[in-house]
Amino acid sequence: MPLGSLSQNAPPLESCSEAPSRNGDSRCDLLDNGMDLSKLLDIKPRLMRPIETNRSLDERSLNDLISPGISPRPPRQLETVKSSDCLEGMLSPSIRSAANTPRSGQASFDPHPTIADAWENLRRSLVYFRGKPVGTIAAMDPFEDSLNYNQVFVRDFVPSALAFLMNGEPEIVRNFLVKTLRLQAWEKRIDCFTLGEGVMPASFKVLHDPMRQSDTMIADFGESAIGRVAPVDSGFWWIILLRAYVKSTGDHSLADHPDCQRGMRLILTLCLSEGFDTFPTLLCADGCCMIDRRMGIYGYPIEIQSLFYMALRCARIMLKPEGGGKEFIERIDKRLHALSYHLRSYFWLDFQQLNSIYRYKTEEYSHTAVNKFNVIPDSIPDWVFDFMPTKGGYFIGNVSPARMDFRWFTIGNCVAILSSLATPEQATAIMDLIEERWQDLVGEMPIKVAYPALEGHEWRIVTGCDPKNTRWSYHNGGSWPVLLWLLTAACIKTGRPQMARKSLELVESRLSKDGWPEYYDGKLGRYIGKQARKFQTWTIAGYLVAKMMLEDPSHLGMVALEEDRKMKPYLTRSSSWTF
Repeated sequence: MPLGSLSQNAPPLESCSEAPSRNGDSRCDLLDNGMDLSKLLDIKPRLMRPIETNRSLDERSLNDLISPGISPRPPRQLETVKSSDCLEGMLSPSIRSAANTPRSGQASFDPHPTIADAWENLRRSLVYFRGKPVGTIAAMDPFEDSLNYNQVFVRDFVPSALAFLMNGEPEIVRNFLVKTLRLQAWEKRIDCFTLGEGVMPASFKVLHDPMRQSDTMIADFGESAIGRVAPVDSGFWWIILLRAYVKSTGDHSLADHPDCQRGMRLILTLCLSEGFDTFPTLLCADGCCMIDRRMGIYGYPIEIQSLFYMALRCARIMLKPEGGGKEFIERIDKRLHALSYHLRSYFWLDFQQLNSIYRYKTEEYSHTAVNKFNVIPDSIPDWVFDFMPTKGGYFIGNVSPARMDFRWFTIGNCVAILSSLATPEQATAIMDLIEERWQDLVGEMPIKVAYPALEGHEWRIVTGCDPKNTRWSYHNGGSWPVLLWLLTAACIKTGRPQMARKSLELVESRLSKDGWPEYYDGKLGRYIGKQARKFQTWTIAGYLVAKMMLEDPSHLGMVALEEDRKMKPYLTRSSSWTF
């Protein structure tokens, strides 16, 4: 293997090297550098069977609905069960998924042939550092230049991690969490500017030198990204995945470790710092999340706000009061109150609220103003009036002074459901809207990352004539199969697994045959994306996660949070919202 090639099947090595760390040592072994954290990798995570009877059950678990000693009921029997009523007691079961893998000998029915292909390709994507799996590369397309698709992206690895956790293979997830935590400690510079200490990398790659028998890990914090934008979402996904790992395995040793506690606090320091903001939401640049190109999401994008809310709640669960944690817990509580009120009040749009905005007066002054953000009613796009059903609603893309982005964004709305940012009524309305606008949002391939597409003059102004984000392609109205896992989780949490099964059938009819594309183009998602990579890892993993969640809905406990009743205030608008 030539120098600089990706190590995917590397044997155990005696030495390794990495890019310079903060202290300037270029020969830093992330696993064996003498830090206490390194010992964690040698600790085998506890599997579910030993702790099944010892877990804390604050509420009724879904497993309690199943008689002891009997396999989980078929999915059709769970149609009327609302998982949101029993999330906090959930732990992933010790029974393996029915996927056709070496760990699935207990399957009682014939698995779909797509499953075997998916697992085979997912395992091919594994990346090794000193013989230990630390992640999965973004894509394995043999016919395209790798560019940065040969790297392990933090956000891309999340569905892969969930698939391995659900299949009872937590080691790779633990290795990934430890590795990225160590990368967080690196000095991060773009030109002459140093990024915040808590920034997590967007991605990393492993280079193998067969001559020296050493591995080198190189991280990207945005200095190589398109537009040189730091990944705001990476830290949030890391916290969310850490909580999923703990929930799945019952192993608290990693989250309780001082270095993990410090890592969470560093991430939160970036988000909870005081400044000139008058809103509890996070101000972000364009291209700071999955939509990593210029798409007009600058300001307060709903994807970041939903992930921020969920990460705060996950951190609130895992942070310990010692070592400064108590102060952060208090700050989290205050921010969650303000953030939930702000998003539920000002980002929420349904038929009634749309009608109210349509009748807004402008240039209002003082605290009695109804139109708080001075939104001009004539700026409401025509498509919204046809898109909005009388029954349904969603969190719009962005709210800032004199601007409302009315576009639908799937990640922001699905994460809002999973994190319980959306109230039960709002969660139901979001699912109602998806059902009502199935052809628009799902079509022939689930699901649109954003809707509708920017076209014509608006596309030229907003995207800067981006040739990759043409109408109904890529992030501009493209259909992304990876989002199936988020849609499925939202469907199960709101008691609508039949919607997820309908989406899964669409995926199973094409994905494997098409070579697991990154995204699809067209209004209905009918065509493989014009620049889509084949054998995209998170497409593969997203399918597996959706499949396993439908087979066993108790997996939902890994990625969903019950509403915090202790925190929940009676939600009312201020007097200025009374018409």
